[in-house]
Amino acid sequence: MPYAPQQADVAAEELDCALRGGPFHVALRAAIAARGLPLQRVQHHLSRYGVRVGVTSLSYWQQGARRPQRPESLRAVRALEEILRLPDESLIRLLAETGEQTADRRPGARSYRSIVEASDVLRGLLAGLDAPLDDGLQTLGQHERVRVGAHRELAGREAQHIVRAHRDGVDRFVAVHHGDPGCAPERMAVHALENCRAGRVRWHHDTGVLVAELLFDTRLRAGDTFLFRYAVEDGTAGVAHEYVRGSGSAGGQYALQVRFDAGALPVRCHRFTQQSPAAPRGGRQDLPVSERHRSVHLVEPRVRPGMVGIGWDWE
Repeated sequence: MPYAPQQADVAAEELDCALRGGPFHVALRAAIAARGLPLQRVQHHLSRYGVRVGVTSLSYWQQGARRPQRPESLRAVRALEEILRLPDESLIRLLAETGEQTADRRPGARSYRSIVEASDVLRGLLAGLDAPLDDGLQTLGQHERVRVGAHRELAGREAQHIVRAHRDGVDRFVAVHHGDPGCAPERMAVHALENCRAGRVRWHHDTGVLVAELLFDTRLRAGDTFLFRYAVEDGTAGVAHEYVRGSGSAGGQYALQVRFDAGALPVRCHRFTQQSPAAPRGGRQDLPVSERHRSVHLVEPRVRPGMVGIGWDWE
C-alpha cells in the first residue's frame, strides 16, 4: 500500500519550500498553516511582544494584498519569526527580496535590503554611544546643503538644526550620515561649525553608516531651544544619483538644497517621497536646474514620518 503523507508533513514541506523561494506572503501563509494558528491567536501572540497588528492586516499580508512597510509592521515581522518558530531573518529576507523586485531600480537607488541592514547597524552604533532612540529633542527646523563634486560624487553636506528640548539635561545630538554605496566612512570627516563641538565618531564600513556626537557644552532644560550647525565631508564613493532624508517622527520645516559643480550639471532633477523603505516612491515633481546657481531645492513645511529626497539624471 503506497504511503500517504500526513497533512502535517505536507504543510512542513510547503513551508520549507516557501522559505527557500518565497515570495514573502506565500511563506507567511505557509508558516501560519504549519503551526495551525488562527489569525486571532497570531494577533494575541504579537500583543505579548508589544506589537499591535490587526487581524485584517495579517490577512492582507498573507494574501499578498499588502506588504509590511511601517517600522511597527517590520517589528511585527521579526516577532512573527519567533512566534512561528522560523529561522532568524527568514521572513525579513523574503520581504527584502520582494522589495528589491518592486523598488525604484534607477541607478544609485538603495535596495530595501541595504536600508534594513543599515538600520540594524545604526541601532548598534547608537547603543555604542549610549544614545537613546529618543534623544530628548524636537526638531523645529532643519536646512541641509548637499554638494555634488566635479566627479559627480557626493562631496559632502552641511546641516543646520533648530531644536527644542522636551526634557531636562539634554546636552548633545547624534548626527547620522549614510554614504552612497561603495563609500569609505573611515575616511570621512565631521566638522562642528556653530554652537557645538565634535565628540565621538563611529562608523560601519560595509553599510557606509557614520554616527557622530555633537556636544552642546550646555545642558538644556525642557522647553529650551537651541541652534547648531555641522558638516560631513564625504567624497569617498562613486557617482551619486540622489540624496534622501528619512525621519521616524513628525517635525518642523525641512529644506534641502543640492548644489552641483560647474563642470558636472545633471540633465534633469526631481523631488520624491516614500512612506517607508519598502513602499513605492511617489510625490514626484520635476525641479528646474539653474545653470547660474547650479542648484535645486525642496521645502517641506512640516516633516512627516517617511522619506523625502531629490534625484537627478546624468547624460
